Amino acid sequence: MEIKILGPGCAKCHALEKAVKETVSEMGIAAEVTEVRDINEIARTGVLLTPGLVINGKVKSAGKVINKNEIKKYIEQEM
Repeated sequence: MEIKILGPGCAKCHALEKAVKETVSEMGIAAEVTEVRDINEIARTGVLLTPGLVINGKVKSAGKVINKNEIKKYIEQEM
């Protein structure tokens, strides 16, 4: 599973990344979690507000830090 956190590296981006990594760990799944800071790459996804969450190439969230329950739901949709 490929999970990307989109954003310039702001506090909200780091908060989302931390929540995603904790959720992945708690679920016991194998996932590659990466940060995407390149504005052109972020724009190609269609995300206009950061932080953004992309799982397996699908935008799941943009413009807010979502909670672990929401992250888990999005991960389960892609399993």
